[in-house]
Formats: sequence, C-alpha cells, structure tokens
Amino acid sequence: MNELLTTIPIAPEGFKSGFVAIIGRPNVGKSTLMNHLIGQKVAITSPVAQTTRNRLQGILTTEKAQIIFVDTPGIHKPHHELGKVLVKNAKIAIESVDLILFVVDGSVKAGTGDRFIADLLKNSSVPVILGLNKIDLRSDTDSFIDDSYKELIGDCNWSLVKFSAITGEGTPSLQNSLVEYLESGPYYYPPDLVTDKPERFIMAELIREQILLQTKQEVPHSVAIAIEKVEETPKITKVYAAINVERNSQKGILIGKKGSMLKAIGSAARQQIQKLISGNVYLELFVKVEPKWRQSRLRLAEFGYQVEE
Repeated sequence: MNELLTTIPIAPEGFKSGFVAIIGRPNVGKSTLMNHLIGQKVAITSPVAQTTRNRLQGILTTEKAQIIFVDTPGIHKPHHELGKVLVKNAKIAIESVDLILFVVDGSVKAGTGDRFIADLLKNSSVPVILGLNKIDLRSDTDSFIDDSYKELIGDCNWSLVKFSAITGEGTPSLQNSLVEYLESGPYYYPPDLVTDKPERFIMAELIREQILLQTKQEVPHSVAIAIEKVEETPKITKVYAAINVERNSQKGILIGKKGSMLKAIGSAARQQIQKLISGNVYLELFVKVEPKWRQSRLRLAEFGYQVEE
C-alpha cells in the first residue's frame, strides 16, 4: 500500500477529481463510452444486453482533472439472483458518487426503461448529466428524439449532452461538462493507472466477452469465468481458465464440433489478453458445469459477484 502511495503525486492548485457513475438501460453503450474516454479497453462490450456485471472503475487523468468512472450493470427488471445483485449494486452506485452520467440511446425516443431510471434519479441528491449516445445513427430531421428527452428531464436541472461513443463525436464536450461539475480534489490513483481492477479480473472479462460474441444468444449469461492459474516467464504468460456453465447442453455449445467453438473463443481471447499485458500469451480453457450457479449466493460470491453493502 505504501508503494502505491508514493506513486500518487500532489495535485496542483485548481485540480479537480471525483467519481462518476455511468447509469442507463442495458446495451446503450456505457462500457463503449468508458473505454473511449479512457483511451483503453477496460470494460467488455458485446451486442448482448446485460454484458457488464461488476462495478468496474475506469480512471481518466488529464492535466486538469482525474475522473473515476464507475461502469454499472444496466438497470432492468431482474429475473434471477444474479440479476438482483446487479441491479442492487447499480442503485448503490447512484448514491456513492459525485456525479451521475445517465446514458441513453439517443438514436431513438425515450422509452419506459429510460423513464423508470429517470424517476429513480430524480430522487437522488447527486447531480445528473443526461448523455444522448449513438448520435451517429441519427439524421438532422430527428429533433423529435431530443424533445422526448427534454420531456423526460422535465423541470430537473440536468445538463443534456449529445455524443457518439463509437465515432467520438461530441465526447470532448462531454468530458468538459464532467470536469465542470467536479469539485477541487486530489489524485485518487496514480496518473498512469486506467483501472482499479487486477489483471486477472480483466483477463476473465476478455474471455467472457468472446463467449458472448461467438455464441450470440445461445449461452447469453450462464457463464462465469474463473482464472485458475497464471504462470509468468520472461518469454510467455500461461493462463489457465475455467468456463463455468449451468447445463451440459451449454457445455456442448461452448466446446463445439471437435472443439471448434472453444478454439475460436480461446484464439480471440488470447489476442485481447496479449494486448492487455503487451506480451505473448498461452491460454488454456476448460468447461465446467455448475448447475444453477446464478441462483446461489455462495456460487455468486465464489465467482466475484458480491452485493455491495
């Protein structure tokens, strides 16, 4: 701990810092936005809703400020114990930060899910910025979309910022708006750190991302990754990981014909992990069946999904 403290400089006069929760419905681009702002991949993304499971902190440090982003699971109606844990953690995040960035899909009108979250945030004492993402998918004649979100805000004193997490359009203005809301504060983390999560956690998430991308809807959220062992040598890092699923049929899907699916997942994940550690990686994956792990508090805790109190 003392070693970490020595790498944190004294903040200059006028320096700002704070924690910003990224809140929104599933699949509106929260993780993509955080990755873009930080300039490095720390959160996994996929077309499958409910990709983010853990509160993942991404750290953006500039000359004027340090913003600690808290990327939360999409707020939705939970259907199992895991879902309840995710939504509870997202709600806790709302009250434990300095600023809330409420991200919506700005290519379509406000929906009932957005209104549910807006009503939740209207009861919060934390300042809110409403971010309309995906403006790259809009045309100039879509002003009725803006009107629907202005109606959503009502008489709340929320700022409205439009941007695209994919193209980067509007993100500098968003970043400036975030800094404006923050108060003077210290460096919470060393300036060169981009996440508070250990490498093993990011490795597991990169493997899970490839499962979501490769299997599409076949094994959506029944997987939990456990990094069993990491062996480091000067020439290569060996990673051994277990993919835990709930049913034998899911195990069959993940392995694929003659192991083809597991090989594809492993190859793509290995490439991402090599980027993470900037070195050669040997990745070995094996699949385990853990029946109903999403319904078990004990199993959720073993796989790192703990309710924050």
